[in-house]
Amino acid sequence: MAAASDSNYVKKETMLVIALVALVAGFLGGIVFSAMRSTSGIPQTGSFQAPPSMPAQQQAPGFSPQLAEKIVSLEREVAVNRDNVEAWTELGHAYFDSDQFAKAITAYNKSLELRPNDANVWTDLGVMYRRDGQPDKALEAFDKAIGLDPRHEQSRFNKGIVLKYDFDDREGAIKAWEELMKVNPQAVAPNGKPISEAIKDL
Repeated sequence: MAAASDSNYVKKETMLVIALVALVAGFLGGIVFSAMRSTSGIPQTGSFQAPPSMPAQQQAPGFSPQLAEKIVSLEREVAVNRDNVEAWTELGHAYFDSDQFAKAITAYNKSLELRPNDANVWTDLGVMYRRDGQPDKALEAFDKAIGLDPRHEQSRFNKGIVLKYDFDDREGAIKAWEELMKVNPQAVAPNGKPISEAIKDL
Protein backbone atom coordinates (compact mmCIF):
# COMPACT_ATOMS: atom_id res chain seq x y z
CA MET A 1 0.00 0.00 0.00
CA ALA A 2 2.88 2.35 0.78
CA ALA A 3 4.33 1.85 -2.69
CA ALA A 4 1.01 2.66 -4.29
CA SER A 5 0.70 5.78 -2.17
CA ASP A 6 4.20 6.93 -3.15
CA SER A 7 3.37 6.34 -6.80
CA ASN A 8 0.23 8.42 -6.54
CA TYR A 9 2.20 11.19 -4.85
CA VAL A 10 4.75 11.26 -7.64
CA LYS A 11 1.99 11.44 -10.22
CA LYS A 12 0.44 14.39 -8.46
CA GLU A 13 3.79 16.14 -8.31
CA THR A 14 4.31 15.47 -12.00
CA MET A 15 0.93 16.94 -12.84
CA LEU A 16 1.75 20.08 -10.86
CA VAL A 17 5.00 20.50 -12.78
CA ILE A 18 3.19 20.02 -16.10
CA ALA A 19 0.57 22.57 -15.10
CA LEU A 20 3.25 25.07 -14.13
CA VAL A 21 5.10 24.59 -17.40
CA ALA A 22 1.85 25.04 -19.33
CA LEU A 23 1.10 28.23 -17.41
CA VAL A 24 4.53 29.71 -18.16
CA ALA A 25 4.27 28.68 -21.81
CA GLY A 26 0.89 30.37 -22.06
CA PHE A 27 2.29 33.54 -20.55
CA LEU A 28 5.22 33.70 -22.94
CA GLY A 29 2.98 32.86 -25.87
CA GLY A 30 0.64 35.79 -25.38
CA ILE A 31 3.02 38.67 -24.90
CA VAL A 32 3.09 41.86 -26.90
CA PHE A 33 5.87 44.36 -26.74
CA SER A 34 6.35 48.09 -26.91
CA ALA A 35 8.13 50.14 -29.52
CA MET A 36 9.16 52.95 -27.20
CA ARG A 37 11.71 53.56 -24.44
CA SER A 38 10.38 53.48 -20.91
CA THR A 39 10.23 56.83 -19.13
CA SER A 40 11.37 55.12 -15.95
CA GLY A 41 14.71 54.27 -17.53
CA ILE A 42 13.95 50.60 -18.19
CA PRO A 43 13.99 49.70 -21.90
CA GLN A 44 10.54 48.64 -23.06
CA THR A 45 11.50 47.21 -26.44
CA GLY A 46 11.19 43.45 -26.15
CA SER A 47 9.75 43.70 -22.66
CA PHE A 48 7.01 41.38 -21.53
CA GLN A 49 3.44 42.56 -21.32
CA ALA A 50 0.34 40.97 -19.85
CA PRO A 51 -0.88 37.68 -21.36
CA PRO A 52 -4.44 37.57 -22.68
CA SER A 53 -5.66 35.76 -19.57
CA MET A 54 -4.62 38.60 -17.25
CA PRO A 55 -7.51 40.96 -16.43
CA ALA A 56 -7.13 44.58 -17.41
CA GLN A 57 -6.34 46.91 -14.55
CA GLN A 58 -7.38 50.53 -14.43
CA GLN A 59 -5.26 51.44 -11.42
CA ALA A 60 -1.52 51.13 -11.11
CA PRO A 61 -0.40 48.52 -8.55
CA GLY A 62 2.18 50.98 -7.21
CA PHE A 63 5.21 52.62 -8.79
CA SER A 64 8.31 54.58 -7.86
CA PRO A 65 8.15 58.06 -6.36
CA GLN A 66 10.32 59.26 -9.25
CA LEU A 67 7.81 58.03 -11.82
CA ALA A 68 4.92 59.50 -9.83
CA GLU A 69 6.73 62.85 -9.71
CA LYS A 70 7.37 62.71 -13.45
CA ILE A 71 3.70 62.03 -14.13
CA VAL A 72 2.66 65.05 -12.03
CA SER A 73 5.19 67.25 -13.82
CA LEU A 74 4.05 66.11 -17.27
CA GLU A 75 0.39 66.51 -16.36
CA ARG A 76 1.12 70.10 -15.37
CA GLU A 77 3.01 70.69 -18.61
CA VAL A 78 0.23 69.43 -20.91
CA ALA A 79 -2.36 71.37 -18.91
CA VAL A 80 -0.49 74.57 -19.74
CA ASN A 81 0.87 73.65 -23.18
CA ARG A 82 -1.77 71.53 -24.88
CA ASP A 83 0.24 71.37 -28.13
CA ASN A 84 3.40 69.92 -26.60
CA VAL A 85 3.50 66.63 -28.50
CA GLU A 86 6.68 65.45 -26.77
CA ALA A 87 5.10 65.97 -23.35
CA TRP A 88 1.96 64.06 -24.35
CA THR A 89 4.09 61.20 -25.66
CA GLU A 90 6.25 61.09 -22.52
CA LEU A 91 3.12 61.22 -20.39
CA GLY A 92 1.75 58.26 -22.33
CA HIS A 93 4.99 56.38 -21.64
CA ALA A 94 4.77 57.22 -17.94
CA TYR A 95 1.19 55.95 -17.74
CA PHE A 96 2.31 52.90 -19.75
CA ASP A 97 5.06 52.16 -17.22
CA SER A 98 2.67 52.57 -14.30
CA ASP A 99 -0.03 50.32 -15.86
CA GLN A 100 -2.57 53.14 -16.12
CA PHE A 101 -3.94 51.88 -19.40
CA ALA A 102 -6.89 54.21 -19.95
CA LYS A 103 -4.81 57.29 -19.16
CA ALA A 104 -2.02 56.10 -21.47
CA ILE A 105 -4.56 55.68 -24.26
CA THR A 106 -5.77 59.25 -23.77
CA ALA A 107 -2.23 60.66 -23.72
CA TYR A 108 -1.12 58.71 -26.79
CA ASN A 109 -4.21 59.79 -28.70
CA LYS A 110 -3.48 63.42 -27.81
CA SER A 111 0.08 62.93 -29.06
CA LEU A 112 -1.18 61.40 -32.31
CA GLU A 113 -3.63 64.25 -32.87
CA LEU A 114 -0.59 66.53 -32.99
CA ARG A 115 1.78 64.13 -34.78
CA PRO A 116 -0.25 61.39 -36.50
CA ASN A 117 2.59 59.75 -38.43
CA ASP A 118 4.52 58.22 -35.54
CA ALA A 119 4.46 54.41 -35.96
CA ASN A 120 6.07 53.87 -32.55
CA VAL A 121 3.34 55.77 -30.71
CA TRP A 122 0.65 53.92 -32.69
CA THR A 123 2.26 50.64 -31.61
CA ASP A 124 2.36 51.59 -27.93
CA LEU A 125 -1.23 52.78 -28.21
CA GLY A 126 -2.13 49.34 -29.56
CA VAL A 127 -0.42 47.65 -26.62
CA MET A 128 -2.39 49.80 -24.22
CA TYR A 129 -5.68 49.09 -26.01
CA ARG A 130 -4.99 45.37 -25.66
CA ARG A 131 -4.09 45.71 -21.99
CA ASP A 132 -7.33 47.67 -21.55
CA GLY A 133 -9.36 44.83 -23.06
CA GLN A 134 -9.95 46.45 -26.46
CA PRO A 135 -8.32 44.08 -28.98
CA ASP A 136 -10.27 45.50 -31.95
CA LYS A 137 -8.77 48.93 -31.38
CA ALA A 138 -5.37 47.32 -30.75
CA LEU A 139 -5.48 45.78 -34.22
CA GLU A 140 -6.47 49.11 -35.75
CA ALA A 141 -3.51 50.80 -34.07
CA PHE A 142 -1.06 48.11 -35.19
CA ASP A 143 -2.38 48.30 -38.76
CA LYS A 144 -1.96 52.07 -38.67
CA ALA A 145 1.66 51.65 -37.56
CA ILE A 146 2.29 49.13 -40.35
CA GLY A 147 0.74 51.47 -42.89
CA LEU A 148 3.03 54.27 -41.79
CA ASP A 149 6.12 52.05 -41.63
CA PRO A 150 5.84 48.74 -43.51
CA ARG A 151 9.10 47.59 -41.92
CA HIS A 152 7.85 48.14 -38.36
CA GLU A 153 8.53 44.79 -36.70
CA GLN A 154 6.90 45.28 -33.29
CA SER A 155 3.52 46.18 -34.77
CA ARG A 156 3.57 43.15 -37.08
CA PHE A 157 4.52 40.82 -34.23
CA ASN A 158 1.87 42.29 -31.93
CA LYS A 159 -0.78 42.01 -34.63
CA GLY A 160 -0.12 38.28 -34.85
CA ILE A 161 -0.37 37.92 -31.07
CA VAL A 162 -3.74 39.70 -30.92
CA LEU A 163 -5.11 37.68 -33.84
CA LYS A 164 -4.01 34.39 -32.30
CA TYR A 165 -4.82 34.92 -28.64
CA ASP A 166 -7.69 37.41 -28.68
CA PHE A 167 -9.51 36.36 -31.85
CA ASP A 168 -8.41 32.73 -32.18
CA ASP A 169 -7.49 33.54 -35.78
CA ARG A 170 -4.65 31.13 -36.49
CA GLU A 171 -4.51 31.86 -40.21
CA GLY A 172 -4.48 35.59 -39.61
CA ALA A 173 -1.65 35.26 -37.10
CA ILE A 174 0.38 33.13 -39.53
CA LYS A 175 -0.11 35.71 -42.27
CA ALA A 176 0.96 38.56 -39.97
CA TRP A 177 4.11 36.72 -38.91
CA GLU A 178 4.93 35.64 -42.46
CA GLU A 179 4.80 39.29 -43.44
CA LEU A 180 7.10 40.04 -40.49
CA MET A 181 9.58 37.44 -41.75
CA LYS A 182 9.62 39.14 -45.16
CA VAL A 183 10.77 42.26 -43.35
CA ASN A 184 13.25 40.39 -41.13
CA PRO A 185 13.82 36.66 -41.74
CA GLN A 186 15.69 36.46 -38.41
CA ALA A 187 12.88 38.01 -36.35
CA VAL A 188 12.38 36.62 -32.84
CA ALA A 189 9.68 36.97 -30.22
CA PRO A 190 10.43 38.82 -26.95
CA ASN A 191 11.08 35.44 -25.30
CA GLY A 192 13.82 34.72 -27.86
CA LYS A 193 11.85 32.20 -29.90
CA PRO A 194 12.32 32.60 -33.67
CA ILE A 195 9.15 33.69 -35.45
CA SER A 196 9.71 30.87 -37.96
CA GLU A 197 9.27 28.36 -35.10
CA ALA A 198 6.16 30.16 -33.84
CA ILE A 199 4.65 29.83 -37.31
CA LYS A 200 5.48 26.11 -37.41
CA ASP A 201 3.84 25.66 -34.00
CA LEU A 202 0.65 27.20 -35.36
